[in-house]
Amino acid sequence: MRNAADSTVPASAAPRTGAVASAPRSRFAAFLDSDLLHSFLRSRLVVLAALVSVAIVGAAVLAPVIAPHDPYDLKSLSLLDANTPPAWEKGGDPNYLLGTDDQGRDILSTILYGTRSSLAIGFCSVLLASALGLSLGLWAGYVGGRVDTVIMRIADVQLTFPAILTALLIDGVALAILRHHTVEGGKFSILVLAIGLSFWVQYARTVRGVTLVERNKEYVEAARLIGIGPLKIMFQHILPNVLGPVLVIATINLALAIITEATLSFLGVGLPPTEPSLGTMIQVGNKYLFSGSWWMVAFPGLTLALLALAVNLLGDWLRDALNPKLR
Repeated sequence: MRNAADSTVPASAAPRTGAVASAPRSRFAAFLDSDLLHSFLRSRLVVLAALVSVAIVGAAVLAPVIAPHDPYDLKSLSLLDANTPPAWEKGGDPNYLLGTDDQGRDILSTILYGTRSSLAIGFCSVLLASALGLSLGLWAGYVGGRVDTVIMRIADVQLTFPAILTALLIDGVALAILRHHTVEGGKFSILVLAIGLSFWVQYARTVRGVTLVERNKEYVEAARLIGIGPLKIMFQHILPNVLGPVLVIATINLALAIITEATLSFLGVGLPPTEPSLGTMIQVGNKYLFSGSWWMVAFPGLTLALLALAVNLLGDWLRDALNPKLR
């Protein structure tokens, strides 16, 4: 009997060893072995786009630290330094590597701070558009009926207008409402509202389509049977299944939002000149382009083009990488 008891000890220990060996890997280890990372590293163009995006965003975030001058400090500006060409041009100043604008502000420093403003408006407007589109798309797809009809007809009407026209309309309405108040400090919020309300339709239509499919699946029916409310089903059970397409749309819309902000600023309805963005710099520099001050519009335009191109390339890669049909 003692031998029989002893023989059972290794048998009972074996499952424990197997359980330890089959322990799940960490999330970081799983990410390093994921198809998404391998797809990213295989494309040199996508890696370059990511590096450019990180470099521009990092420089914008660290603008107060790495900028040679503070373009917001009016005491340090001098009109005697206005329209100074880049340092390598004749008449250039080594203190102003990329030259100065019509106010004597350093172009390099203004680009860093202006990119910061453009990125902040882009991120905030994308967050607003995605939150509004997600909520309305989930509501329309899950509830259906008249709610779905009303939301989708509003979306169809807005799709007939270009995003820039919608943003201009919302910006004009906001300025008309606040015409008796000082709006210089609130232009940031007005731009975020105008651009965000211009892009919610894509999110709503995508989320609605996925929700129409997910609401009839077994896990949703089971959640209804055990008494879970509609809001909890939409945001806790259905929402995780629509985040993939929403992430792709948000990445691509970030570049569109930055370009829309630059367009609004170029048309004169963006941020005030005292708080320059890339669009404001291009709008001001365009006035002096034919007088020979090409650097005032060339460098901000190049920065805007590089940022938009890099983010678009990342969005296109993410769309293909998350598409199961292309794996």
